[in-house]
Amino acid sequence: MALKTFVKISNVNNLSDARYCAGMYVNLMGFSLEENNEYYVSPTEFKEITDWLSGLQYVAEFRFAHPDQILETLQQYEGFDYIQVDEKFHLQMLHNSGYGLIYNFTIKKEADWEEVLSFSKTLKAHKVMLNLEAEGNRQLEQTEQKHLQALSENCEVLLGFGFDEQNVEQILEASGVKGISMKGGHEIKPGIKDFDELADILELLEVED
Repeated sequence: MALKTFVKISNVNNLSDARYCAGMYVNLMGFSLEENNEYYVSPTEFKEITDWLSGLQYVAEFRFAHPDQILETLQQYEGFDYIQVDEKFHLQMLHNSGYGLIYNFTIKKEADWEEVLSFSKTLKAHKVMLNLEAEGNRQLEQTEQKHLQALSENCEVLLGFGFDEQNVEQILEASGVKGISMKGGHEIKPGIKDFDELADILELLEVED
């Protein structure tokens, strides 16, 4: 069994979601390691969850922590392959950390496309994956689809908004993105009303044996 595209699941904080997503052969599973985050997973909880899993890689997700604090925190965990950050200037400080890097960027307005396009080639040069999200239940307008195509030519993009089970395959084919990103945990991202809808997308992307 496999999926038609690369898939990352973020904000995982319980075993049932984790085992389901692992069973669907998602590629990356993200856990929040900041204690003030509502999705925070402690070292003990992370081990209890991942001891049941196999065949995927894990992402340590941080929004505000300084790189020094990030690396100190990771000493308490075993098994992470990637670090995801929201602060662009943290990427350079983590470049030689030994972890793969993911930059989480949120589209809030039209001008943000120009901003992310301006440094997208630099992301590729430094082997940084881009996790692209958006505020609210933002849809991909025609002009934004063109921006997404240009972005995908410059770096590896995981798209985290603007798709559902009706259009995800069309968007994947037209945009050239590396894959998609969705959120688990106790609250699903805007556009994904509950875990059943996330499951609908994964099952749609499932490749029959």
